[in-house]
Amino acid sequence: MSAMQIFNSLSRAKAPFVTVEPGKVRMYVCGMTVYDFCHLGHARMLVSFDIVQRWLRQSGYQVDYVRNITDIDDKIINKAVSLNQPLHAVTSFYTDAMHADERALGVQAPDQEPRATMHIPGMLQIIRDLQDKDLAYQTPDGDVNYAVRSFAGYGKLSGKVLDDLRAGNRVAVSDGKRDPLDFVLWKAAKPDEPADSVWDSPYGRGRPGWHIECSAMSRELLGQPLDIHGGGPDLKFPHHENEIAQSEGAYGGQLANVWMHCGPLMVDDEKMSKSLGNFRTIRDTVSSQPDPAAPDYQVNVREAEMLRFFVVRNHYRSPQNFTPDNLYNAQAALDRIYQTFNNTGLDVPASIDWSQEYEQSFKAAMDDDFNTAGAIAVLFDMVTEANRQNSAAISGRIRALGAVLGLLGQDPQQYLQSPTRYIKRDGQPSTAGVLSESDIETLIAQRSEAKQARQFEKADQIRAQLKEHGVELEDKPGGLTQWRRA
Repeated sequence: MSAMQIFNSLSRAKAPFVTVEPGKVRMYVCGMTVYDFCHLGHARMLVSFDIVQRWLRQSGYQVDYVRNITDIDDKIINKAVSLNQPLHAVTSFYTDAMHADERALGVQAPDQEPRATMHIPGMLQIIRDLQDKDLAYQTPDGDVNYAVRSFAGYGKLSGKVLDDLRAGNRVAVSDGKRDPLDFVLWKAAKPDEPADSVWDSPYGRGRPGWHIECSAMSRELLGQPLDIHGGGPDLKFPHHENEIAQSEGAYGGQLANVWMHCGPLMVDDEKMSKSLGNFRTIRDTVSSQPDPAAPDYQVNVREAEMLRFFVVRNHYRSPQNFTPDNLYNAQAALDRIYQTFNNTGLDVPASIDWSQEYEQSFKAAMDDDFNTAGAIAVLFDMVTEANRQNSAAISGRIRALGAVLGLLGQDPQQYLQSPTRYIKRDGQPSTAGVLSESDIETLIAQRSEAKQARQFEKADQIRAQLKEHGVELEDKPGGLTQWRRA
């Protein structure tokens, strides 16, 4: 276990991973604010930390993985008001939709999935403890704010210096604040807010600020310090910085020993986000006709695994650029592995033998800050060797290692016969209509009859017709014809 190295956003360096309690990992990751469908940037976060918890378990750790749901927030309130629905109806719908996306991407459920609204008492306790230490104060308008300049360690995670910061888009300013950089812990209720968005408290009717939620949930469920605290790249400041100020200000010590942040998903050098309007949802990417009125949807399993592969083939900390070409490239690369399986057959070992050379290289990559890019490179070295030797045994080892990453578990023939929108033909995205399996089988039968009747020109015409629709044929001994979409 000691061989594992993790990059710590707090120290800005890689270091050996040492847990508070030997053999056990307490891991908290900031999850979704459930007011809309998840986009591909969210897919990157979900898959990245799914890989982290999978590898920790594979490495022998007992993991308690907590990923929260923010179900009270300005955006959620605005959505509920715009739809004329209760808050819980909005959050339940989008929570179910998020779970559908997770299932599509093979993201395992966290061990605990707390919702902010179920932890209001814990938040109020932290606020009281902060007040007792003169780190929080109530304003004339009823809000309770954190006194940022009273906490000496503010800025240690993000590297920001208080005097260099200015009130801007991420810092709400009100006349009641002692300092423009102070942030809200408890928001006083406004007359026009929905009744189900406020709670009674010693500070009057109101609701929690965003940052206090995670301080309360992580402390109640995992204690302090956490072994790992993770989240998306945009959470380092102010959210995680404010969590540190709250938790360490109230209780001392360290909130987390290791801070992990995945890299951003970029579109034309801009972060993919709803606020920029450049986002693409997970469901639109892996389902041809998702119903916007339903949280669940029919998943194209070939496209869904491609999307997970698209995320996994990059190191979690690196910026990742999204273009449609990236999805075509990911589909082609994943198809190559499945075609190898189809060609060689599969002889999957009962367990992974980590003493073998390829397996050692795979493990070394994963132990080096979860370097999935390096691990995927090892798999492709194995693909080359499996094809060279026509080895079902090597293909089986590839599948076993792929399972560690949540990949390569489908039946090869079924996978290759599944339709996908992410295939290019002659360098261009295909515009040909997708033939159904029954139509393909009918044409293959007609071709077989033509060949038996020695009508070879007709047989060639049928092959060309199928190829035009992206269907490749492979004639096997005994008159059997296999097909795949390519």
